[in-house]
Amino acid sequence: MESGQAGWVQGADLTFEFGSRFVVEFRKSATSAPVLSAVEKVRAMAARFDGIVPLVAVPYMGEAGRKICHERGVGWFDLSGNAFIVAPGLQVVIEGKRDAFVSSGRPTNLFAPRSSRIVRMLLANPLEQFSQARISELTGLDRGFVSRLLSRLVAEELVSRQKDRTVRVNDRGLLLDAWRDSYNFDRHHCIRGSLPARSGEALLHQVASSLTGEGLEYAATGLGAAWLMTGFAAFRTVTIFVREEIPSEFLERIGFISESRGANLWLVVPDDDGVFQWTRPKDGVICAHPAQVFVDLKGHHERSADAAAMLRRQILDWNKDDR
Repeated sequence: MESGQAGWVQGADLTFEFGSRFVVEFRKSATSAPVLSAVEKVRAMAARFDGIVPLVAVPYMGEAGRKICHERGVGWFDLSGNAFIVAPGLQVVIEGKRDAFVSSGRPTNLFAPRSSRIVRMLLANPLEQFSQARISELTGLDRGFVSRLLSRLVAEELVSRQKDRTVRVNDRGLLLDAWRDSYNFDRHHCIRGSLPARSGEALLHQVASSLTGEGLEYAATGLGAAWLMTGFAAFRTVTIFVREEIPSEFLERIGFISESRGANLWLVVPDDDGVFQWTRPKDGVICAHPAQVFVDLKGHHERSADAAAMLRRQILDWNKDDR
């Protein structure tokens, strides 16, 4: 930059001029959370001045990071030789270069079934700070596992350690987005079928009442749970987590017909019982935590994207208050 012009990018990792002026934020990792935090930071810096082009740089930009940058209108380049940079009079698109920084070993999946217990717990208690021992107690995970996961979460800038060694979430919305980005609803065992009912709401209450009467643990999720929490959008498909596969005698008794096509009831045996932690009752129905419902909607159809957006605005907007 010209002499005396560096002040406008205080805190930036790099600024340069090549026809346009660019401000760059670097990250060591290109997983969702670091890329999201870099994008938000560089956009905020660029917004302070006219004509500034924001960029993110990482060792190797994967598909998730590229999508995040594209959706938010931020260019990027990586140290492996790939780039997507658009500015007035300039377009740089380089693809196909291999990751030059591949590490040996298999990294811990921060959002694997058991790992997600920690994420769910942090999102369910957004204003609290937790010791490692307390996290282990609340999630049912051993301390060694918790320690490894927390170290990774700190490295990915999703949580930070305090002076007293407790941890807190840096950005709850960022953590929620990172979880959703990695989430795959299809990993659960889902039994799809049909049950006669006047509406999705009637079906939801009908099935919840039957499961309660049978003494079977459950937690509603998906469109039905989102509707109970926000009142948004009529729905047809009811999705319910069950602790274990429902006995066939019970299914016959309630008139359940197993079929995939035209199914209006999904009974889901989760890949981890953590989905039953932090449940809450709503209008007589036990529902999974709103954060769990939000990520589950990724695997649904109908108006699931709109339902997720409404759930986020009404329930998961931690800028308003602690819900």
